[in-house]
Amino acid sequence: MRIEILPNAKDCLNGMSDRLGMTQVAAASRLVEWFAEQTDVVQAAVLGLYPDDIRAEVPAMLLKRMAGEKKKWQCARQSQDLGG
Repeated sequence: MRIEILPNAKDCLNGMSDRLGMTQVAAASRLVEWFAEQTDVVQAAVLGLYPDDIRAEVPAMLLKRMAGEKKKWQCARQSQDLGG
């Protein structure tokens, strides 16, 4: 796979890689893995796919959705702990 990286982003990636003691390939791979594991809503937000007129509402929408998912996970976990 080939990707385009703007000069400023490349400089930031270089600095991050140096600080963390990892290769640029390893850092980029981890970012891609993280991105691939995100929900469609988060991926769309990261890619800037939401229209300008609702962009200001996106962070609150994401937090609300993530809180709901956490509650679902906690309920499922509690059910398992109770033998359900």
